[in-house]
Order: sequence, then C-alpha cells, then structure tokens
Amino acid sequence: MSPEKDTHSKLFGYLLWIFGFLGSHRFYYGKPITGTIWFFTLGLLFIGWIIDLFLIPAMDREADLKFREGEVSYNIGWLLLTFTGVFGLHRMYMGKWITGIIYLLTGGLFLVGVLYDFWTLNGQISERNQEVKFS
Repeated sequence: MSPEKDTHSKLFGYLLWIFGFLGSHRFYYGKPITGTIWFFTLGLLFIGWIIDLFLIPAMDREADLKFREGEVSYNIGWLLLTFTGVFGLHRMYMGKWITGIIYLLTGGLFLVGVLYDFWTLNGQISERNQEVKFS
C-alpha cells in the first residue's frame, strides 16, 4: 500500500486563511466558486471565514484526493500566484514561459489572467504533473 499523497499543506492553508476573508485559502483547496463568494462578501461577513478555521483539515484531505502529486508543487505555485501573480512567476515555475513573460509585460494580462489562474491553478498544476510523469 502506497503512502497517502499530500498535494496540499494544512500549514500553508492556515497561512492563506489569515487572508481568507478574501477567499485565498478556498481557491488554494480547489473551491473557486466559494473563493469568489468569500472575495466579494469578505468571507460571508467574516462568519464563513471563522467557520473555515475548523473546515481546513477536511478541505485539505479533499484536495489531496482530488489533485495529482508530482514534480510541480502546489504550495510553491500558490505562493507565487498569491504574492507575485501579476509578474507571471507562477507560470514560469510551471514551465509556461511564454505566458509567464506575457503576464510580466502586461500585469497578469491586466489582472484578468491572474483571476483566471486563481480559478484554475490547481488543475493546471495537476495537468503539468501528469505530463511530467509520462514524459
């Protein structure tokens, strides 16, 4: 029996939870719809944000089951997106050099690309890990 995979980190999830009233931890755990709701409602007026303090372990287990582990780290990808998204460093980290440079020159395609990546980064990393595994 193989050891349980750990694609996402509870510690990193809790660090993002500090900014969770903006939905960052929910995006990290692959919940873009509620992440967007948290963003526009300040974590459901902080009530949902406080409840999430207790829900993070379950969200972490769910993400570990849903996403593919591999060479590209979810934690590094999310760290780069969260704090340097407009510079495209998260895309360059995944080997997407052309779009990374486009983000660098256009402020993350005028922030629309950054929002797109908040919605899709987990899937992008999972796909990249699939490609790396079979190449």
